[in-house]
Amino acid sequence: MGHANLPPGRRGLAAGAGSNCSFFDIVSVVFLASVIVFIVLIYTALDTSSQRVIAPSIVDPRQRERILSIFDSASAVSSSSSSMLDACPAKEVDNMPCEDPRRSSQLSREMNFYRERHCPLPEEMPLCLVPPPKGYRVPIPWPESLHKIWHDNMPYNKISERKGHQGWMREEGPYFIFPGGGTMFPDGAVQYIAKLGQFISLNDGHIRTALDMGCGVASFGGFLLKENIMTLSFAPRDSHKSQIQFALERGIPAFVAMLGTRRLPFPAYSFDFVHCSRCLIPFTAYNGTYLIEVDRLLRPEGYLVISGPPVKWNKMEEEWLDLQAMADALCYKLIVVDGNTAIWKKPSGDSCLPNLHNFRLDKCSDTDDPNEAWYFKLRKCVPTVPLSKDLSISSLPKWPERLLKPPSRISLIKIGFDTFKDDTQNWAKRVAYYKNTLGLKIGTSHIRNVMDMNAFIGGFAAALSPDPVWVMNVIPAHKQLTLNIIYDRGLIGVYHDWCEAFSTYPRTYDLIHVVGINSLIEDATSTKDRNEQDKWSNPLDRVAKLLHEKVIMENTIEDQGVSRPGAEPVGISCSTVEVFAEMKLKETGERSLAMCSLVDLLVEMDRILRPQGIVVVRDSAEVINKVTRIARAIRWTAEVHDSEPGSDGSEKILTATKKFWKLVANSQ
Repeated sequence: MGHANLPPGRRGLAAGAGSNCSFFDIVSVVFLASVIVFIVLIYTALDTSSQRVIAPSIVDPRQRERILSIFDSASAVSSSSSSMLDACPAKEVDNMPCEDPRRSSQLSREMNFYRERHCPLPEEMPLCLVPPPKGYRVPIPWPESLHKIWHDNMPYNKISERKGHQGWMREEGPYFIFPGGGTMFPDGAVQYIAKLGQFISLNDGHIRTALDMGCGVASFGGFLLKENIMTLSFAPRDSHKSQIQFALERGIPAFVAMLGTRRLPFPAYSFDFVHCSRCLIPFTAYNGTYLIEVDRLLRPEGYLVISGPPVKWNKMEEEWLDLQAMADALCYKLIVVDGNTAIWKKPSGDSCLPNLHNFRLDKCSDTDDPNEAWYFKLRKCVPTVPLSKDLSISSLPKWPERLLKPPSRISLIKIGFDTFKDDTQNWAKRVAYYKNTLGLKIGTSHIRNVMDMNAFIGGFAAALSPDPVWVMNVIPAHKQLTLNIIYDRGLIGVYHDWCEAFSTYPRTYDLIHVVGINSLIEDATSTKDRNEQDKWSNPLDRVAKLLHEKVIMENTIEDQGVSRPGAEPVGISCSTVEVFAEMKLKETGERSLAMCSLVDLLVEMDRILRPQGIVVVRDSAEVINKVTRIARAIRWTAEVHDSEPGSDGSEKILTATKKFWKLVANSQ
């Protein structure tokens, strides 16, 4: 792949005595001066273009600092209580900072790098509140929302026009109607699931967690809920505008993601069942990297279902043969090929490696943690998972017993079994207190989509299991990686760094819950992070950095075996300077600087919270006082309560409700 050459550095020029300068000397000086001016002009264009293209609105860093300083000290109570953050422009109703097409469209297409997360830097993050679209209404409650939603809540007709004949969705009066179909099951998910049930026991409690890749509007996952299977559906933000937004509005577990150059944000052996219905993932490309990632995520004795290309697909015979060969090399058993649908079963324990040398693969080293998955590059090796023999489907209790029985991986944390017991009991008491004393509407039609921002081992979600809700359990990427325990319990979740925006659309969740909110952002910035930024403060250095980071990106691609004749080189456009700046930090495992203040965090919570949605925060009295000031500045009504009886009394509880406000006419 082509590597750009740096322009010559500035040379020291000795002035000739008097006027004894040759014509060549004069031309050289003019040329070098032109080069320097050209580079500075390019840098200026890069900088202004970055602001114009990447930033969702004009951001004044000084104004941002003034806003943040208002909330930094307790002495600012009087000023902050009367301050109110502005609304974002109307065009930002679907703002997703880390999946912004204005940014991603200018990045490399190799391995779908441009469809992965690419977050803005702090100065690009406006402190404003994302408004609802014109005509927005409180969403239709579950379970009615599975079948219809308000059209004006996301007035995008593209999918209904293109996919209506396949049963995805259709517009009908003030609603979008969801018949339950999909590209590979136009007659409906119910019939499709019944067909799969002929080969997989879907309703006996053994299969609980599922991953649906490239899910469309997630009808497959929605109808699997009737079988007590919790499916996490994902798809990128792509030409099928707002497909994940439709899924979430329906009350179906989903989030925005792309299988590209990095691991998906889940631990090893998370899912009992992985499904791809015309997801178009090239599983055997790049030396089988994508199938190896699926293998990392799939629990021993779990099922892999691929429906659509390349399974017996016209003009894809070679890809179909490769897929079968690699699945066989992993010792997967081919259960059935029915039309264009293939079903495999993964063996018990670690995948075997009798023929993987044909794909230039081997076992990963012992230092490779298969549970690391936050900005973690895909590997061309099969990981070894600790306690794998105890993690097969047949080794786990059936659902719902597995929810309350300590899984084997609890032994990997300190005093794990005692911690599991205490955590489960404590959260049962706390949720009862939320419902009976604080009057939260958990268990009613008002609350369907729930997030726990600091989930630990899923105790809060477990306590909500009798209620008609689903919980996105988030494990902060800089904390102990306990997400595998959550999946072993039959719950779902993701890794995330709360110094960045979450991968979802605005107005996603009815209830957001967080314990220790200050711990999500404290110590978030390392000295190395600051040094990396300061290193590139000079304009000429930053141009050099751009070219340097291009090389890093090319090496990332080459690591996956992509470098080949005819491969399109990684492109650099004028708005990629800041993108590659953040990439260097992330690829070395360093946390980003994108959003590490309580103000930024609560503005992000407001973005993903539905109007009239509820927030519950547990922390020290000092932190809760600060959060309360910010909550009122972002138009939440807030109350502070003592913690439940029997607690040590060190925590306070904030309950807040997001007001249902709308943009005034001149803001449109």
